[in-house]
Amino acid sequence: MVNTSSNNKNPYGKLIRLLEEQLAHSNQQNKDLSKKLDQSTKQIEALTEQIRHLTKLLYGSKSEKSKYNVPDGQGSLFDDDPAFSEPEHTEEQSQQTISYTVVRKVKSKKRNDSLHDGIEVEAIHHHPKNTICDCCQGQMIEIGSTLVREEAKFIPAKMMKVQHIEHAYECKDCKVDSSQPAQIKRGKAPQPAIQRSIASPSVLAKVIYDKFAQYLPLYRQVKEWNRYGLNTNDKNLSNWVIRVAHDWLLPVYERMKELMMAKSVLHVDETYGQIINRSDGKSGKANAYNWVFRSVPSQVLTMTLFQSALSRARSVLESFIEGFSGTICVMVILLMISWKALISQIVGRMFVVIG
Repeated sequence: MVNTSSNNKNPYGKLIRLLEEQLAHSNQQNKDLSKKLDQSTKQIEALTEQIRHLTKLLYGSKSEKSKYNVPDGQGSLFDDDPAFSEPEHTEEQSQQTISYTVVRKVKSKKRNDSLHDGIEVEAIHHHPKNTICDCCQGQMIEIGSTLVREEAKFIPAKMMKVQHIEHAYECKDCKVDSSQPAQIKRGKAPQPAIQRSIASPSVLAKVIYDKFAQYLPLYRQVKEWNRYGLNTNDKNLSNWVIRVAHDWLLPVYERMKELMMAKSVLHVDETYGQIINRSDGKSGKANAYNWVFRSVPSQVLTMTLFQSALSRARSVLESFIEGFSGTICVMVILLMISWKALISQIVGRMFVVIG
């Protein structure tokens, strides 16, 4: 019985000793950490005081009595001695007077409203109403002039109705002679920019400029044209823009494309957008793509051409660069194209080498 009870007490004794050792180790560890915390706190306080002092020296009020400012709580060695605080006076210095003049350049302020240098100038001269001298009643002579002010003058646009009238001329002598056919000549009016339309080139240029340069929608331009005296609607304006792009600008685009295809280096990229009414029947939320083609500045005649497409398919790029032999730089991916067939293609942004 004695041995059994002693064996039961030994495990508890070991456990108690183990716990006491862990407790002592934890207490010692806490003491070490407390010491480190106290040291860190003191160091932080010292650094904070140093920063405060340096900040005061840098941004605080300064005195010309000494070269350095005295820190708070520290006395100066020279404050008690008047020999260091009062300036030294001698007979020569007290009788000497120094004067100097500071010349400051007045910078001319640039106006925030000014006119361009190449603009037309209209000068208005103002002369006195009476050039007779009030004293001797003699004629006075001009001795000079002064530019008093400048102002901007705006001449608003105006609408005009231009009527093209063709005149016909007939030969009276040939008309009397029955053996001769009648001789009639008629003046020929120039062809309009758009057939069966009252839009002149100046009106078309204004519509396109306001639409694409001033970002003014066509439906808002309708009211502007109405104030000028032209009754129209946004549908007519839209048709005018389309006809001008197809009849007059497309040949220029094709010629620029021919010149671009003759170059050796070409940059290509695309970005997505949305078209409300798509020709392929897809939803207006589906992405369409605007392709941009640009030649490098190192070659003569740097050009930038745009092409809209409903997708970024391989056929879009192939149809545009047909007949091109050179290097096309896009982004990241490498694509090799031969004269007749496409060796390999990776959908996405590309760095293309052709030929």
